[in-house]
Amino acid sequence: MKRIILIFAFILIATSSVFAWGREAHEVIARIAENNLKPGVKKKIEAYLGHSIVYYARWMDEYRHTPEYKFSHPWHSCVVDEKLMYVPQAKGDALYGLDYATGNLKDYRHLSDSAVAVNIKFIVHLIGDMHCPAHIKYQGRDASFKVKFGGDYIKPRVDARIHDVWDYYAIQSCRIFSSSEYAEELDRLSSKEKKAIVEGTYIDWLGDNAERCLLQFELAHPDERLKQDFINAAMPLIETQMLYAGYRLAFVLNTIFN
Repeated sequence: MKRIILIFAFILIATSSVFAWGREAHEVIARIAENNLKPGVKKKIEAYLGHSIVYYARWMDEYRHTPEYKFSHPWHSCVVDEKLMYVPQAKGDALYGLDYATGNLKDYRHLSDSAVAVNIKFIVHLIGDMHCPAHIKYQGRDASFKVKFGGDYIKPRVDARIHDVWDYYAIQSCRIFSSSEYAEELDRLSSKEKKAIVEGTYIDWLGDNAERCLLQFELAHPDERLKQDFINAAMPLIETQMLYAGYRLAFVLNTIFN
């Protein structure tokens, strides 16, 4: 009976990140953003949400399959071509969703409270997703392969999609921080450095992410056993992406609700 419970728990963990950054990454991104919100903006947003933005960091993953929000299902990734230029998708993508939500909130004072809340939730999640290495789709490159993750003292040892390694397994193999602790460890840049990170448009940010995240194709290959050397090389990229996403999310929300 104990073995069945453990297997069931592992299945829940393994499937929790199938579609996006896992809970940990989304919550860390939201916490970094929250720590960089202007006090008045933070107060205003929480009045609409009834909670902090961290509470709703994974909301889109939890509601994407419901009839009401099924339209947002394709919004969790972006495509770039061989030159790392943005390729819009007919059914929408993360940049489309961000344009949609930020466009709506330009007139937020004339929207219902529930409409404002939903669009905030979209922004919180999608800025996170567009920074996830596995959610940048590179035309001409296969990123759907499987690997063997874990080995030596890295547990669990699993056969996994490389997507899930970036979303979940890498972080869980070496970090046990709460979102607040993790955000505190990462959020150490100067005001000048933060200002440079948030410059540009959503398309500029995607290009920046796509160039940096090309590293993923050097670090992992089909059927490879990914152990400590992979973790050592992957985590700086993952943490940079979470940090940049947090600063950029704060910038967008501060701009809208200032």
